[in-house]
Amino acid sequence: IDTRNARVAQAAIEAGADIVNDVSGGTHDPEMLASVASMGVPMILMHMRGNPKTMQALTNYTKNEGVLSGVMMELIARSKAAEAAGIPRWLQVLDPGIGFAKDVDGNLSLIKGAGVIRANCGNMPFLFGPSRKGFIGKVTGETDPAERDFGTIAACLVSIENKEEIRDACNILRVHNVKAVKQAVLTYEAIQKAKME
Repeated sequence: IDTRNARVAQAAIEAGADIVNDVSGGTHDPEMLASVASMGVPMILMHMRGNPKTMQALTNYTKNEGVLSGVMMELIARSKAAEAAGIPRWLQVLDPGIGFAKDVDGNLSLIKGAGVIRANCGNMPFLFGPSRKGFIGKVTGETDPAERDFGTIAACLVSIENKEEIRDACNILRVHNVKAVKQAVLTYEAIQKAKME
């Protein structure tokens, strides 16, 4: 269930949902973390500053901090708060919040730095949701979100890119066109595993 409301999350879990996705990282509803902890289900903690109405005015990460450091520090803080509320780290999935309180350069930096972010957040499971986001439209000039699947595929492949020092930077991709992204990821992984003969 995708909600910032603890009561909605509880009702959805009781109705059969398996995981709680909170775009506020548990900050919108003061009861959310305790509620999820009491249900013993996984929780996606997304990074966002402000709320959906104010977030795009909050993209100003300082030069000293930078978007990578800022997002990492804030995700670590949310993870610690979740753990203190009773949600063990193994039930947490972190999401850097692509498109939420980030400008185009910030989104690009987060995707390129996926492995660095994950490594600095203790290698916890990571979710990236670049699908059809506005930054793809700004990079490509595509104004129709439904036509941004090619850009989405590129962003997804970079976010899962495996480097020797940082394996599996991203564990979960949230996308609209599942078939296209699955096909791209399977092909990418086959190429990565291929022997050079």
